[in-house]
Amino acid sequence: MAKIRRVLIANRGEIAVRVIRACKELGIETISIYSTADKESLHVALADYSICVGPGPVQESYLNMERIMSAAVALAVDAIHPGYGFLSENSKFAKMCEECSIQFIGPSSEAIRMAGNKSTAREIMQSNEVPVIPGSNGVIHSLEEANDIAASIGFPVIVKASLGGGGKGMRIIENQRDMEKFLLQAKAEAENAFGDASIYIEKYIKTSRHIEFQILADSYGNVIHLNDRECSIQRNNQKVVEEAPASCIDNELRLQMGETAIRAAKAINYVNAGTIEFLLDEDSNFYFMEMNTRIQVEHPITEMVTGVDLIKQQIKIAEGAPLPFDQEDIVIKGHAIECRINAEDPDFNFTPSAGLIKELHLPGGKGVRVDSHIYQNYFIPLYYDSMICKLITWGDDRQEAIDKMKVALDEVIVAGVKTNIPLLKKIIEHKDFIDGNITTKFLDKLLR
Repeated sequence: MAKIRRVLIANRGEIAVRVIRACKELGIETISIYSTADKESLHVALADYSICVGPGPVQESYLNMERIMSAAVALAVDAIHPGYGFLSENSKFAKMCEECSIQFIGPSSEAIRMAGNKSTAREIMQSNEVPVIPGSNGVIHSLEEANDIAASIGFPVIVKASLGGGGKGMRIIENQRDMEKFLLQAKAEAENAFGDASIYIEKYIKTSRHIEFQILADSYGNVIHLNDRECSIQRNNQKVVEEAPASCIDNELRLQMGETAIRAAKAINYVNAGTIEFLLDEDSNFYFMEMNTRIQVEHPITEMVTGVDLIKQQIKIAEGAPLPFDQEDIVIKGHAIECRINAEDPDFNFTPSAGLIKELHLPGGKGVRVDSHIYQNYFIPLYYDSMICKLITWGDDRQEAIDKMKVALDEVIVAGVKTNIPLLKKIIEHKDFIDGNITTKFLDKLLR
């Protein structure tokens, strides 16, 4: 087993802080990278060492693989933790780590490559008896092929970028008349966002819920799941509120979906932490959507209901340790909810709100967790994602977790910038949310 002694965190913000804290608890030295816009950020202050990798724009800093790898080699790190976003699902970056004999705290570059190409992943899952949404076998090569597939599965359909994510390169098509226009739009957007115009088609399931399963896999073929999360409350395919466990699935369905998630991970010889995302329709049929080959933003709610520290497990798996528990050891205790607090203005089309935090108060108390990188007099830069804080509550049951979240949101003060806290309160207090009657269209309806 190769003990990791020094880790470079190739990220910023709250996830960099989260990884630093886990490393420190394990006695591992930490190195933060930062851009010139982030020199006063908390992850820089908390790390044992820090190194600037470029100016504010992400292409010149947090996405600059050569600079990050140069820093890692020069500082003789044993491993790199990529966090989420940025380079976390970049197979080329993982390959660079492998070639430099630096442990990438995540799956192999090959597993990232297979899961990252959504059309390829669909084919792999189908061949391993993992249910997928009806659609194309591989990428679409012509308008005629697209029309033929749509005719066979029925409208509406959705076209997606093969290398997609975050809602880019995606279009819902209601009829054949719109096919050519939206197909061209999706291909152009995919090319611009991912450097690859290949797309595939799926049946569009209008009323669905987004359910995902957390996976842990070691290097010895052991794969377990840590149960489910409901992530149906989204805006533009970006999650806003998540909870664990999903209130809409019973134990029989949970067992079936969990076994399928494990089969999906094994299909690509997956190692480390990952997430299998499913769509669940009105009749409780579930379909593989995609696999995220990294730690998720919403990982804390799984930690709260299972007691497993997912970041520590990532590091230990990367060191070569076997999983310390079996599937039967994973038990759900209570209920957890996460609200993503973003510096944005919901009244003006969610425009990002950069600026100085003049006053700050974050809540606490039993069953309340705050994962954040902000502090009073911190200046929120314009270059990055607008999320400034994750507010997590835990209760003995779902209602207690909701009640705690209401109190916690009321207590938050972030003065100087606009936030989405009023929207989060509206969601948490909505009757349909309280009753568990939510779908991926919940937020669209609320915002009308």
